[in-house]
Amino acid sequence: MPAGRRTGRRTDRWKPARLLAAVVLAVVVLFPLYWMVVVSLTSRRELLGGSLRLWPQQVTFENFQRVVDAFPVATWFGNSLSIAVTTSVLTVAVDLLAGYAFAHLRFRGSNLLFLLCLGTLMLPVQVIMVPLYRLVTGLGIYGSYWAVILPTAASAFGIFLARQFVLAIPRELIEAARIDGAGHLRIFLRIVLPLSRPLIAVLFFMTLLQSWNDFAWPLIALKDQQLFTLPIGLLYLQGQYGADYGATMAFALVNVVPMVVVFLVFQRYFVQGFARTGLK
Repeated sequence: MPAGRRTGRRTDRWKPARLLAAVVLAVVVLFPLYWMVVVSLTSRRELLGGSLRLWPQQVTFENFQRVVDAFPVATWFGNSLSIAVTTSVLTVAVDLLAGYAFAHLRFRGSNLLFLLCLGTLMLPVQVIMVPLYRLVTGLGIYGSYWAVILPTAASAFGIFLARQFVLAIPRELIEAARIDGAGHLRIFLRIVLPLSRPLIAVLFFMTLLQSWNDFAWPLIALKDQQLFTLPIGLLYLQGQYGADYGATMAFALVNVVPMVVVFLVFQRYFVQGFARTGLK
C-alpha cells in the first residue's frame, strides 16, 4: 500500500478524536460567556433565592435597566469606542512606518535601537506608570482622552510584526521603484501599504482589543467621570453593587459583546493576516 494512502487513513482515523477535543475545548472556553448571559438575564429575586439554573425560569432585562439608570453607560461606551478606534489607527500608522524604517533604512545603531524596542516587551506596565504620569502631566494633557491615547499609540510587538512583514516583500519591487526614482515615502505609500492589508487587519484588531479592555492606565489618566471607559465603570459598579451579581454581569456583558461581535465578523481577515505575517 502506498505511503501516502496509509498516511491519509491514519489521519482520518484520528479525525473524530480531534473533533471531540475541539468541541470540548470550545465548551470550556465559551461556558463563562454563556454563564454571564444567564446571570445577566436572571431576576434579582431568583439570584437571591439561590435557585439559579442553566437557563433562567423567566428571562428579564431588569439588571440592564438598573445599570443604565444608575450609570452613564452610553457615555462610557462612546468613550471606550473613541479611545480604542483612535488608538488603533495611530498605532497601525506608527507601527507600519517604524517597521518599514527598521527593514529598509540603514543607519548607525539601527539594530541596537530595534533590540531596545523589543526589550520593552519585558517591562510590565506598572514599571512605566510613574514616568507616563509625569509625561502627560508635563504635556498638559492629563485628564483628557489624549492622556490615554498618545502613550499607547505604538506597540513594540506591532513594530516587530511590521518589520518582518516588510522584509518578506520581494526586494525586486523595492529596487524597481528606487530605479524609477521613487523615495522612501512613495515606496511606502504605493508598494508597501497596499501589500500590508493583512498586517493592518491583525494590528488593528489586536490594538482595538487591548485598548478596549485596558484598565490600569485609563484609571490613572482619567479623572472626570464623564470620560471614564467601560472597564473603569465596571469597577465603580462593583463598588456600589458588590453583591448584585446580575447587574455586574449585565455591565460586563455590555463590555464583552462588542469585541466578540467584531471578532466574529472579521475573523476571516484576522486569521489570514496572522497566516501571512508568518505566525503559523
